[in-house]
Amino acid sequence: MRIIADLHLHSKYSRATSREMDVENMARWCKIKGITIVGTGDFTHPVWFRELKAKLKPTQGGLYTYGGVHFMLTVEVSNIYPQGGRLRKIHNILLAPTLEVVERINAVLTRFGSLMADGRPTLTLPSDKLVEYVMEISPDCMIVPAHAWTPWFSVFGSNSGFDALTECFGGQLKHIAAVETGLSSDPPMNWRLSQLDRVMLVSNSDAHSPAKLGREANVFEMSEPDYYEMMRVLREKDTSKFLYTAEFFPEEGKYHYDGHRNCNTRLTPRETKAAGNRCPVCRRPVTVGVMHRVEDLADREEGYVPVGAVPYRNLIPLEEIIAEAKGAQVGTGAVREEYLRLCARLGSEFAVLLDVPPDELVKHTTPRIAEGIRRVREGQVQIKPGYDGVYGEIHIYGDEPAREAAAEDEKKIEQPAQTTLF
Repeated sequence: MRIIADLHLHSKYSRATSREMDVENMARWCKIKGITIVGTGDFTHPVWFRELKAKLKPTQGGLYTYGGVHFMLTVEVSNIYPQGGRLRKIHNILLAPTLEVVERINAVLTRFGSLMADGRPTLTLPSDKLVEYVMEISPDCMIVPAHAWTPWFSVFGSNSGFDALTECFGGQLKHIAAVETGLSSDPPMNWRLSQLDRVMLVSNSDAHSPAKLGREANVFEMSEPDYYEMMRVLREKDTSKFLYTAEFFPEEGKYHYDGHRNCNTRLTPRETKAAGNRCPVCRRPVTVGVMHRVEDLADREEGYVPVGAVPYRNLIPLEEIIAEAKGAQVGTGAVREEYLRLCARLGSEFAVLLDVPPDELVKHTTPRIAEGIRRVREGQVQIKPGYDGVYGEIHIYGDEPAREAAAEDEKKIEQPAQTTLF
């Protein structure tokens, strides 16, 4: 069976996270989106951990269930520590197979920072020591460097990261089997570094609200949802079981290009270097983005594909496609209603984005929305890359008039009766 897994996200106990990020809403939205396995996020937070213990039911395969959705015990931690004369700020994702293992992990990590202060705790613990302590507790755990290229808080980040995985993890690198690419990079960018050939590249949503779940995900072929089998696939680089990753167009990520948000300045790596890494408006240093950092560390030309590379598919969230088709904003009533109706009628958001044939789509939605889905599948989009914390601007229909076309389009489809959702 096809397994869609989104393993990096946050609960309502993380800062700047929706109060709806609880077990019930996660399960509901996973059904809407077609996600098979979702991370719990934040398992170090004492209150959230108590909720997980009370609500989740264990399976035989190292996962837990609620409402027909499988949950994997996960957390993102922030490691802040000095190394090599610099202050390092690295985010790492921990995956664990049982609540008992999590309890032991939390007992160790509480020595290095307050676990109650935030769902993503800040730890005064070097990354290599984190790996050492967790793997001593259980070799079934996995540690994954999070959003590996973002300027702040990542293993390759331009402001506080490293130039090589071995510099960060040292003798514990043997336990690093996967690296998360993050929203602002995609597999081809990472393939340019030969040092990453030894790991699997994974993608997750880093969602802070239920509607953002699945905006990036991992697609496996497995007989059933199973923690231990998924860890085996990642550790052994079993590309017969890891089918592909679902990716943002990386330009849409908010740190893809260099720039200075306060001056509305977006720069390519070449433009940044020509300007001496300074903003041409205010002359202050710019935030060096992911593309620039990849160029600095790459030892291969653009377009190189390693042997055994896991494929990928670029997607745009369905609600964003519908919003642009209607000339409206994501989350507004008409957009959300059409989104939920399509997901209910055709199975899930991932089914709509990946599977449903074009001639079937036009039976259930407007021609304009169906055309937008087709264009996204074929990569026919226009994007102004994100920079310095500003998401990229993505356009599917180019300069075509939005509201007028959408209004005319609505006349071509008979509106169905109200659909009850889950």
